[in-house]
Amino acid sequence: MQILSAQFHKSSAKANQCPKEDRPEYAFIGRSNVGKSSLINSLCNRKSLAKTSSTPGKTQLINHFDIDGKWFLVDLPGFGYAKVSKTIRATFGPLITDYISSRKNLMCLFVLVDSRIPMQEIDLVFMNSMVDNGVPIAIVFTKTDKLNKTEYNTNMEKYKAQLLEYWEELPPVFYTSSKNKEGTGELLNFIEELNAKW
Repeated sequence: MQILSAQFHKSSAKANQCPKEDRPEYAFIGRSNVGKSSLINSLCNRKSLAKTSSTPGKTQLINHFDIDGKWFLVDLPGFGYAKVSKTIRATFGPLITDYISSRKNLMCLFVLVDSRIPMQEIDLVFMNSMVDNGVPIAIVFTKTDKLNKTEYNTNMEKYKAQLLEYWEELPPVFYTSSKNKEGTGELLNFIEELNAKW
């Protein structure tokens, strides 16, 4: 699948302000500075569709983007400064929680992880929370171009092994680079497959 048209649709301060649930949507989330905006721009072949910033936590609203008039791509706030706790709401804030729990048309939540660093507790807690609550997720490793082959293989295998300590099987996993567009085709094909089930 190739995106022909990508346009900003609206920003919402609350989940109940989001657009009508009349088409499939796919949300992207991750810790601050994981490269979320850059990946969104790479997927859509746009330089500044999603606003990039060197300041962590720039995204504070739920941002919907209209893709080809057929589905929504959703840019969610990061959770880099949240404190790990036992409940999703206390950990990740009501905005993220309300969105994820209320959107009936959410086909997949793409959880972005920086491929260069070891597993972070907050990422693990977030993903476990999503799985425990039946939210369909996929893991997207970002910034793979910044690793050499040995580092890449070592980091990925270690990360997957750690996840399998908690899960019987892995969700869909993608390896991406916004710089060289690695993995963008696979991500879009995955979305196209899910769209066909809508």
